[in-house]
Amino acid sequence: MSRRLPVIAAAALLAAAAMLTLCLGTPPVPPHRLFTGDGVTQVIVTQLRLPRLVLALVAGACLGAAGLVLQEALRNPLAVPELLGVSSGAALGVAAPLVLALAVPVAVQPLLALGGAAMGGALTLVAAGFGRSPSAVLLTGAAVAAALQAALLVLMVMADQLDLQIIYRYLLGSLSARTWDDVTGLWPWLLIALPALVLCAPVLAVLRLGDDDAQALGVRVRRARFAALAVAVVLIAPVVAVCGPVAWVGFLAPQLARRLRPDADAVRWLPWAAVWGAVVVVCADLPARLALAPTETPVGAWTALLGVPAGVALLRVRRGARAGATGPGPAGDTQAGVAPASDVPQDDVPTHDVRAGDVRVDDVPAGDVPAGDVPTDDVRADDVPASDVPAGDVPAGGVPAGGAAEGARSAPAAGRLAGRGRASGPDPGAVR
Repeated sequence: MSRRLPVIAAAALLAAAAMLTLCLGTPPVPPHRLFTGDGVTQVIVTQLRLPRLVLALVAGACLGAAGLVLQEALRNPLAVPELLGVSSGAALGVAAPLVLALAVPVAVQPLLALGGAAMGGALTLVAAGFGRSPSAVLLTGAAVAAALQAALLVLMVMADQLDLQIIYRYLLGSLSARTWDDVTGLWPWLLIALPALVLCAPVLAVLRLGDDDAQALGVRVRRARFAALAVAVVLIAPVVAVCGPVAWVGFLAPQLARRLRPDADAVRWLPWAAVWGAVVVVCADLPARLALAPTETPVGAWTALLGVPAGVALLRVRRGARAGATGPGPAGDTQAGVAPASDVPQDDVPTHDVRAGDVRVDDVPAGDVPAGDVPTDDVRADDVPASDVPAGDVPAGGVPAGGAAEGARSAPAAGRLAGRGRASGPDPGAVR
């Protein structure tokens, strides 16, 4: 039942939001008259509300899937189109011809958005060293996005009053006044993006392991990241060309997918990110249409207003759960591979692991080491009492002049050495 709960929740939310989108508005339409009403009702439902609903579903699914691709490829849950220059670049490509009074066909606008998004994303990826450092990607992407937004502000200053209102609403992301022509313009791009997305998904699971592990498994990291960026751009640019940059859907949808399926991988998260992206956009479109009726507000304002706090909360919960699962144990626990010295019997220490140079003569009682077992070149004359070393065991010239006197002066050291406990030293047979 726990595995089916996300499916039930997503299906219920999507069905409820779709029904409310078709029924609520001016005028309201009862559910039983959605497709059996008079001519005016049919026009409102089939020509205005239904294409808007389909566009919201497609746009949300594309943005959610693109957000997961970017986050997994760059190994950063904050790697969203808004912070990588992708959305800003696409918006700049569409807004510039409008302000400059260039006659651009509607079919060419996705190409302009595609070029702008590819420029912004590629500039971020190259400047950040192809994503080797997640923090560098975010910092570089924020700088690139700020530069592109500054260019958009310059265009807004140059625009006249009518164009300024159009650009302002477009930059916030809006679904108002969208028709079936806008929906059909997305299908060719989806036919390109879906096969590439299926091929890219297994590579995302490998990139998640890190650059070194991915290269060890035969993945060319730079090419893989460029391919992931290209797939994300193909998903984002057509949506931005039609709806504008609908903000933070690519951040919230992957967080929902990971939260509701924590045991899955990137391949299984990908369809869930698309589903939750569609749910987020459809649900955000309801207050955009009804909150300040009869005035419509941009849907991108509501996705940012509601999506950012929810995404941050999900991210904090996920990190807290991970920290709790891998956190330190009780204070009395010892770390793996580390045992207190008192818990290891001295008899369990292998004698072949102790080298003669690792044991000082001061640490061994004088009576425990036979004279024949100690190399003469490792023992200084002043470290051993003269009475403990037979004269035959000391090579000629091994004791310098005056060494016997020094040994006599160090005779009290034998008493101190004999007073030390046997437990503090190594096994007698361990000294060679």
